[in-house]
Amino acid sequence: MSPLFGGKKDGDEPSAGGPRSASEREAARLERERRRAEREGRPLPEDAAPPVAPEPPAPAEPVAPAEETWFAESPAPVEPEPAPVEEPTFVAEPEPAPVEEPTFVAPPEPEPPAYVEEPTFVAPPEAEPHYEVPFEPVYEPEPVYEPEPVMVPADDEAPSGVRRVASVSELPQVGGPRPTPPGPVRGPAGRRQKPPRLPKKPRGIPKRRRWGLRILLLAILVVIAAIAYFAYRVEQPGHSDGDAQRPVVVTIPQGATASEIASELQHQGVIDSTFFFNIRSRLDGRRGDLKAGRFTLKRDMSYSAALDALTQNPAAAPTVKVTMPEGRSIGEAAPAVRQAGLTGSYVRAATRNPRTVKGFKAYGVPKGTRTMEGFLFPATYELKRGRTATASALVTQQLATFKQNYDPLSKRYARSKHLSDYDVLIIASMIEREAEVPKDRRLISAVIYNRLKDDIPLGIDATLRYRLNNWSRPLRVSELQLSSPFNTRTHMGLPPTPIGSPGLASIKAALAPARVSYLYYVVKPGGHGAHAFSSTAAQFQRDVDAYNRARAANGGKDPAG
Repeated sequence: MSPLFGGKKDGDEPSAGGPRSASEREAARLERERRRAEREGRPLPEDAAPPVAPEPPAPAEPVAPAEETWFAESPAPVEPEPAPVEEPTFVAEPEPAPVEEPTFVAPPEPEPPAYVEEPTFVAPPEAEPHYEVPFEPVYEPEPVYEPEPVMVPADDEAPSGVRRVASVSELPQVGGPRPTPPGPVRGPAGRRQKPPRLPKKPRGIPKRRRWGLRILLLAILVVIAAIAYFAYRVEQPGHSDGDAQRPVVVTIPQGATASEIASELQHQGVIDSTFFFNIRSRLDGRRGDLKAGRFTLKRDMSYSAALDALTQNPAAAPTVKVTMPEGRSIGEAAPAVRQAGLTGSYVRAATRNPRTVKGFKAYGVPKGTRTMEGFLFPATYELKRGRTATASALVTQQLATFKQNYDPLSKRYARSKHLSDYDVLIIASMIEREAEVPKDRRLISAVIYNRLKDDIPLGIDATLRYRLNNWSRPLRVSELQLSSPFNTRTHMGLPPTPIGSPGLASIKAALAPARVSYLYYVVKPGGHGAHAFSSTAAQFQRDVDAYNRARAANGGKDPAG
């Protein structure tokens, strides 16, 4: 209730039946301040001294009857008028001076027991007062109400019951630098202590950052040194063009890559690094201009000089050319090898087991074979004149050429007839000897396949001539009856080895014969080497009679024309 309507506040004495005066309200306020100061343990403010008993009020004038209302300005009784709803029926007293306390006061509550806080700092009993200044904040698990500190000058003696604490400005700041304490600080025993030394503010670049800058500078120096070294090795300033007194003959094979050429040059001592040579050739744009051939270079040449020499056409080196005809046997080819000027025995170099040569065991060569017949591919070969021009070197080149030509061919049809690669070479060697014109190759191959299928002897005299090493004179009857695996008149199946080295055309015919039913063939008179093919014995006999008549008419010579 507001005092305007005759209510009362906590701690006020009830008035004599009306509103309180200003002095009464002021006394009540001071009383409240005094009680609050006692509870909180702090000194009384100057305006909160014990209240002086107010003077007794003057005797009140007679009051009008209850039903009448009196006014300060009109003491005479007046007929009461009905009071307005919003307005009170009495005259308001003059408003007191504004105070800081709230107008409304909560109803009185039982006073809690005084809270006695354990003092944190106790002043020593020395005559000279000293005060502890806490520099570290104390964190309590629960918020504790702390009374407002009373600042006491250092040269005055603290009043009784008052303890010296640090002000807010003296407390350390969380997260920031500590302020310097004012003057010397005394410890618990009264000894003078030096104030704690605050950390110095770092000057210049932090130490960690300085190390980072040093590492960065070191890395930059290393990179610059590496680039300088790299440029020096590639350009080779001041490097000579090589030692003219130490010539080196380097042979670059056909199709060799730039990396292979660089490796060969380093191996021969012409250059000192394949890595920098490859980079120099790329930078100069001459990597694809390197030539193959025989070059006479120098030791310890610069990269530029070596590139200049290798991009020029090499001088023609003296070579030995050897032409190996198609279908010739090892014995027939040996005289031509000797006439070409190759050293060593061609027959001895070619007489070995093909299974011992790398990659040739997979061709199905039977065990016990002691000849390279069939694998010595016929072609024209060039060998450098000198110590490398040997019969063994020629055989090595022939074997390599055979693999290059034979391996890519399809063997599907021969595999379907259960024939090995070695069997195909035997058939191809017979085709090479029998066929005189290209169109007869696949037909002769078909006759061989059909006779093998029907278990008919092949009857090819070239196999017997290979065994007898007789390629020119006519065969005798006794020779035709010779018991030998190479006599295909009396022996079933294929001969044990090829009878020569077939060319690529005959090998292809052996892998893909013509799809015909021929079983016989004989030289056609006047056919310029062509043959007459037949599927029956009667037709074959008529072809043989025609051949004999033509031969007799030609004076016993071959009537092939």
